[in-house]
Amino acid sequence: MKTYIPVLILALLTFSCNDAKNNQNKEELKALKIELDSLKQLNLNDPMDKNAQIITFLTFQKEDAEQAMNLYMELFDNSEVITLKRWGKEGPGKEGTIMQATFSLNGRQYMCSDSPPIHEWDFTPAVSNFVECEDESQLQRLFTKLSEGGQVMMPIGNYGFSEKFAFVQDQFGVSWQLNLN
Repeated sequence: MKTYIPVLILALLTFSCNDAKNNQNKEELKALKIELDSLKQLNLNDPMDKNAQIITFLTFQKEDAEQAMNLYMELFDNSEVITLKRWGKEGPGKEGTIMQATFSLNGRQYMCSDSPPIHEWDFTPAVSNFVECEDESQLQRLFTKLSEGGQVMMPIGNYGFSEKFAFVQDQFGVSWQLNLN
């Protein structure tokens, strides 16, 4: 797809440099612009285009990636599984667990996996998800669900830098900062 964009740009320039007053060329130029805009949009929306964006990758070590992903998708609107690959019988991971999944939370992409090797490291609160809540009820709902079975590091309160703020680590070890201005 990326190889088409430079070709279309070259064609666009060629048509615009030649007899721009000709109605036929104007129509062709208009059509090329529409096609170029469509290709650019497709390129931006391609979840497999690794150069288009930085995606947070969550490595789970207790075979609970799918449980975590499902919880997060329940909590945030506009969320969906984009791709899902599971470990098979012959893989190093337990059959049926997540080899790699791409999902979105409120339109923002994440990736996750159930890691077959158990590492000496795990999630840390030093890296967290910052959620700008729409209202107090959303902050309270997220706080309740995300802290369930997890740890409250900062309860809901006014800490001087926002109207209401909370910092929790969920049951899977992933940290969340919840903010309401």
